[in-house]
Amino acid sequence: MAGLATDDLCWQVEEACLNAWPSPRHALVHGYLLRAAGGSSKRINSCNPLRGAGDPDAAITASEAIYAGLGQRPIFRVPAIAPQMLPYLERRGYRAIGETRTLYRDLGDCAEADVTVAPAPSLEWLAIRDAVSGHHADTARTFRMVTEAILLPRAFVSVEGPDGIGAICFGVRAGALLVIESVAVPKALRRHGFARTAVAGLMRWGAETGASAVCLQVEDSNTAAITLYQGLGFTRELYRYHYRVRD
Repeated sequence: MAGLATDDLCWQVEEACLNAWPSPRHALVHGYLLRAAGGSSKRINSCNPLRGAGDPDAAITASEAIYAGLGQRPIFRVPAIAPQMLPYLERRGYRAIGETRTLYRDLGDCAEADVTVAPAPSLEWLAIRDAVSGHHADTARTFRMVTEAILLPRAFVSVEGPDGIGAICFGVRAGALLVIESVAVPKALRRHGFARTAVAGLMRWGAETGASAVCLQVEDSNTAAITLYQGLGFTRELYRYHYRVRD
């Protein structure tokens, strides 16, 4: 993947990340992907530009109508590689919230890691995810819908802690690109290296199954996670994105 131009690489990563966190309910709207899964995740409840997206103004109008019909507030996700919606959203009173970095690195040689790899999440794996997410019923339901909707090769990784699972994550391989998702550690076990081991084990799975590069997306405010990923070699930032909502 080293030979790809920056724009092509960014779009390949963007598309892989959409596939790694799919919405079971979506529609194509004027070259934009509208996602409406319900729950609290903005990624699967927002309108997203696709490569070569069409008329932004028409897409916003159509999306507002669809979300209104669903009883959901309109949310628009704006990656820096596709800012065409911005002036139209600003004129309609949409404000920016949050910012997320997209990080990337070549896989290279991956060290062995003592992890458990499975093609689907176990009940204990899901219990850790639910606990870290706050045990919200809608969040748990939506996460299960997301994982069941993944069509590409996937792996759910866990690391044993002193009394059960110490960390989890999952990954989706889109061709030669591995996408890392949902790195989570119980609060009492943080800063003990479990997350590092889980991610290292997932990257090894990716390398063994044909991936040559890896990417992930992390909120800019999550300094602990960014420090972890930088220590794992994620020093290249491709682009950022934010959401637009209206009060």
